[in-house]
Amino acid sequence: MSISRHLVDPEIIPLLEMPDMDIAAPGKLEEVRDDPRFAIENMPPPPFEITEAYAPVPGGPDVKLVVINPPSQKKDRPAILHLHGGGMVIGSADMARMGKPEQALELDCVVVSVNYRLAPETPFPGPQEDNYAALTWLAENAASLGADSSKILVMGESAGGGLAAALSLMARDRGGPKIIGQALLYPMLDHRTGGPDDVWKNKHTGEFIWDRNKNQFGWEALRGDYNPSDERKGWFSPALAEDLSGLPPTYLATGALDLFLDEDLDFARRLIDAGVPTELHAYPGAVHAFDMVPETALQAQAQANLSFGLKRLLG
Repeated sequence: MSISRHLVDPEIIPLLEMPDMDIAAPGKLEEVRDDPRFAIENMPPPPFEITEAYAPVPGGPDVKLVVINPPSQKKDRPAILHLHGGGMVIGSADMARMGKPEQALELDCVVVSVNYRLAPETPFPGPQEDNYAALTWLAENAASLGADSSKILVMGESAGGGLAAALSLMARDRGGPKIIGQALLYPMLDHRTGGPDDVWKNKHTGEFIWDRNKNQFGWEALRGDYNPSDERKGWFSPALAEDLSGLPPTYLATGALDLFLDEDLDFARRLIDAGVPTELHAYPGAVHAFDMVPETALQAQAQANLSFGLKRLLG
């Protein structure tokens, strides 16, 4: 019997009734990766041409970038480095072809989405190094895109939100390209959630869409044989970072029924305690990926808040 279904916003109930993509079931991962819903040919045509580029990755293959660059007369626009979701094990940068062109037009900015390598084929730190290489590429090539290298924001949903937080930590620790803001949408931050060392064990979160079993599958795939106890542990699982000072101003949104609620709230609290300007939203009745249900009051509210938040971060 469900213990939280009665708490779900009625408008997003259709999300709960979609076929479950149980990536943790034997043999299911490849099937989910091949789902035709994620294929480019099934996406609506973009309002302007979208191109691709490749960033060199030290010690690895070049990483593909999807470059969403709307026509503009400006030469100093901000840029968003986007990291897609998918639990660390599914998804691609091509997912940004839906929604991100319209966002780029609204904000008059360049959006570059990173096709980072997926786990378990590429465990930590491979995906993180792909994202760092993409950040370096964007900073070096911003001018040719009509963007300002000092106005780069990192953004991601779910696993992409966790990877965006990790990228901000990497850039800070390495003295890398400047990041002016991070937008973390229901980010996947704590590898312990759903496992034996779960800090929260909230009985009303994680029942739908992304549950504890899937979460542990994704994190274990990313971890490989890495022991998260050295100085890179926050790059792997940002919740483990001991020091959050010096990170860029942050926008963080999550759902009140999302498995990631508690780790997201705690991360926001720690950012504030570290002196990082932080905007936090927790939406009632919202499960993971709630904003994927179109034409709902929750989606409209989340999109409006995100738009205002991005404009504030981008200046």
